[in-house]
Amino acid sequence: MTALLRVNDVRKYFPIKEGLLIRREVGRVHAVDGVTLEVQPGETLGIVGESGCGKSTLARCIAGLHEVTSGSIEYHGLDRSRGQIQMIFQDPYGSLNPRRRVGSIIADPLVIHRSGTPAERRNRVRELMELVGLNPEHYNRFPAEFSGGQRQRIGIARALALRPRLIVCDEPVSALDVSIQAQVINLLKDLQSELGLTYVFIAHDLSVVRYVSDRVAVMYLGKVVEIAPAEQLYRSPQHPYTNALLSAASVADPDLAAKRERILLTGDVPSPILPPPACRFHPRCPKAAPRCSAEEPLLLGEDHRTACHYPGVMI
Repeated sequence: MTALLRVNDVRKYFPIKEGLLIRREVGRVHAVDGVTLEVQPGETLGIVGESGCGKSTLARCIAGLHEVTSGSIEYHGLDRSRGQIQMIFQDPYGSLNPRRRVGSIIADPLVIHRSGTPAERRNRVRELMELVGLNPEHYNRFPAEFSGGQRQRIGIARALALRPRLIVCDEPVSALDVSIQAQVINLLKDLQSELGLTYVFIAHDLSVVRYVSDRVAVMYLGKVVEIAPAEQLYRSPQHPYTNALLSAASVADPDLAAKRERILLTGDVPSPILPPPACRFHPRCPKAAPRCSAEEPLLLGEDHRTACHYPGVMI
């Protein structure tokens, strides 16, 4: 199958500058540092990792909100198509202009891309509101008149306005109550089935990612360290960082939770300004060997790929 999206050795560095009159670069934050992955049509690729690992920066690079420092992002073998790749943001409060009416917010992509007449845009907006479970009669209301879950539905409707094939979901439910999270997640799955959508789903909640994803990529300090089909990764993680993440995930069954052995990592996350050489996880890895600090591991394997010299092996 031809990939819908290809991310080829993408790097995104943010310059650190000092000086009052003459600003000079004194360093760089390596937010995304050599990520390569593919997304197939109709699938959901989940991306997980702790805060600061680069997953949201990668999401914004895919959506075209950040220009990449190097590498390339291809949509159907071509440069990104802004109309065909849209984004759902994390904060349903901050991502909507409180001074504008909901109808005009949802219509913005149509106006920017000069799609249809004003009457056709109004009809399209009402269709979108109904599609995401909002009352089309509330077209002229302001965002403050909606709950958090309803505001996120407004954001979803806006993302669907141009009929995209790929949607980047940047932690779309993390700011919502648990009961509302389930509603929004199920809405996203229904829309995927109905409209044939492809998702890149960014999240830190491992249970949510397992529920929505076909495959999962694990990021650490700007790099993908493991990528595999969701059930295979959760059942048999190969990278020690993935093992540590899964050991900290919440479990509904109290008996299973009591039996689970928590893996505690020593030390702090290294600085993305000056990341460790070779394997970036080696300063915190419970099974690090001399090779890990001297040679960078490659992301190897077929369906289940791991960037580790000793995958699944305790040494």
